[in-house]
Amino acid sequence: MNVLFVCMGNICRSPTAEAVFRAKVARAALDEYVTIDSAGTHNYHTGEPPDARSMAHGKLRGYDLSTLLARGIVESDFDEFDLLLVMDDLNYSTVIARAPEEHRSKVRRLMEFAPDAQTREVPDPYYGDREDFERMLDLVEAASDGLLEFARTHLKR
Repeated sequence: MNVLFVCMGNICRSPTAEAVFRAKVARAALDEYVTIDSAGTHNYHTGEPPDARSMAHGKLRGYDLSTLLARGIVESDFDEFDLLLVMDDLNYSTVIARAPEEHRSKVRRLMEFAPDAQTREVPDPYYGDREDFERMLDLVEAASDGLLEFARTHLKR
């Protein structure tokens, strides 16, 4: 199973989701069966590490984002990945518009995997404060738990 997390710049939400889900997959001993990456819909930060605040807040919860570098989504991602999980409605629209018709069903919102969170979006914390980064992590962790269960079911097939 190949999972790509997508936000706008690939420096806050999507690398955080990549690190969180990577850790959960490793703890579940599924890392040899699941490929995980992240990308942005815009190439604002290509080649840059995640936002320092994302790295700091992630580290406090045991997630390592230090090896990740931002990249933009590319056409081959639609072929390579089984799921392209976006953080919000704007990025969903952007990715759907770029997706070949046969791959549009792969594009989903990350928060679909955390229905109890009662939100469709992971808000962008970039212009926010500490609480915004903590809220982002809470949502990403909740969705990653649901995604891990989805992966277990998918891998059994």
